[in-house]
Formats: sequence, structure tokens, C-alpha cells
Amino acid sequence: MSNASDYTPPKVWTWNKASGGRFANINRPIAGPTSEKELPVGKHPLQLYSLGTPNGQKVTIMLEELLALGHSGAEYDAWLIKIGEGEQFGSGFVAINPNSKIPALLDRSGPKPVRVFESGAILLYLAEKFGALVPTDSAERAECLSWLFWQMGSAPYLGGGFGHFYAYAPTKIEYAIDRFAMETKRQLDVLDRRLAESKYLGGDDYTIADIAVWPWYGGLAKGLLYGAGEFLSVHEYKNVQRWADEIGARPAVRRGRIVNRLQGDPAAQLHERHDASDFDLKTQDKVAAKG
Repeated sequence: MSNASDYTPPKVWTWNKASGGRFANINRPIAGPTSEKELPVGKHPLQLYSLGTPNGQKVTIMLEELLALGHSGAEYDAWLIKIGEGEQFGSGFVAINPNSKIPALLDRSGPKPVRVFESGAILLYLAEKFGALVPTDSAERAECLSWLFWQMGSAPYLGGGFGHFYAYAPTKIEYAIDRFAMETKRQLDVLDRRLAESKYLGGDDYTIADIAVWPWYGGLAKGLLYGAGEFLSVHEYKNVQRWADEIGARPAVRRGRIVNRLQGDPAAQLHERHDASDFDLKTQDKVAAKG
């Protein structure tokens, strides 16, 4: 292993310089809004403020799955929040999510708007609201929710841990990359063992557990995150590969994963979604063609 830094932490940490790395311009040790900015509101009951990251994809996939099941009340407006420009710190967004992270949902279907933040909470809220994609049997529900919350606890080690130090940190730190690569591969093995015995994470049926886990670990398995597929030998996890391919082929997943997306093939970017027809008419390739 290469020599460690000779940095010695001070007795009291203070914020006196930028942290460096890709997200240095939006990192800060305090909460709350930095600007006064109201959020737009569309015509549908559900207003989503998000970005097409793995966490954002969970909710748009969920909404598209609900619509595919015939739940018309799941119609939604998906507004783009550019986190690289700090839009999550506007006063309107902070009022919905005081943690200033995407996604954030405002449900205006009742007499009083309901705010929901944190992706796992949004998935569970929508599943219970529409009575879909979460089991009612107590044992099956417990299994589903265990995997849902497994994702909430595990993904920070993948994203903020491995992804940050492997792809985004200003310097490559061998100890940090090795530490989080080990944990990421352990998590893939956890999933692979589960999917060797079960078609889906919660059991025989597709649920919010799969919707939560797929954007992170399905994306990783298919080499879509951090350019790290070869580094992590993701091809070795055969059961995860099978599951990732099956879910990725679902029409609702293919729609949901491109909403609020800003990167990649222009045909796979729908910056905002306000109507089902937007998938056919307003992806970035079509917007560019119109000039």
C-alpha cells in the first residue's frame, strides 16, 4: 500500500476551505436555504422535484409502474432540480425537504398538501397510497421492507464511499478505494446469494424493494455507474445480472429511468415529464431536432 497522508486532524474541525472533488461547490456543513426560490407546480396531483440519479430514478420508476398498473391518480409532474447548481437549496425545495436532497414529492391530491422526502419513504408512501407493489401478507411485507431498508443503509457505502473515492475525489487514495471496493463487492455478494434463491428481492413478486435497489445495484452490475464494472468484476454476480436484465427490460423502468436525466444519449434524456406523451415528443434528441 502507498504511504498514507501525514494529515493530523485538528482538535476542532472548522470549514475554512473547499473540500475538493466534483461536488465541492455545493458541499457545506450547514442546512437551510441559500436563496428565495419558489417551486413550479403543474397540473397533476403529484409534484416531483428531482434529478435522474439512482435515487431520483427510484421514484419515477415507481410512478411509471403505478400508471402501468392503471392507477391514474399516480399521474405526475417531474420538475428538474439541478443539484450541481445548488437548486436544492432554494427556499421552496427546502420547505419540502429540509435535508436538501433529491427526490422530494408533494402530494396535492387531498385538502392539504403532503410533503414526502427520502426516496425510501416516498416509495413506501406511494405503495400504501395506491395499494400496490408492497405485499399485504405480514411475512412477505417484512421481507420486502427489509430489503428496501437494506438499500437505504447500504447504498451510501456504494455512492458516497466507493463512487466518491473511485470516481470523484480529487486524489486517488488507495486505502479508501480498497475499503469501499471491498464493501461494495460484499454487498453484491449479499444480493447475488439472495437472488440465487428468489426471483425478486422480496420473493416471487416484483416490489418496491426491487425498485429501490435496481437503479443502484442493477446499474452497477451493468457497468453504468462510475465506469467501475471491470474494476469490480461485476460479471461474476450471475444472479444479480439476471435480475438486473429482467427489471431493466420492463417498459415502466425504461421510461422512469430517463426522467429528469441530464447525461448520456439524448434519446434517453427527458428533462421534465408532465404528460405520458412527453416520452415520445420531448426527449432531448427531439428537442434538439426542432431547433
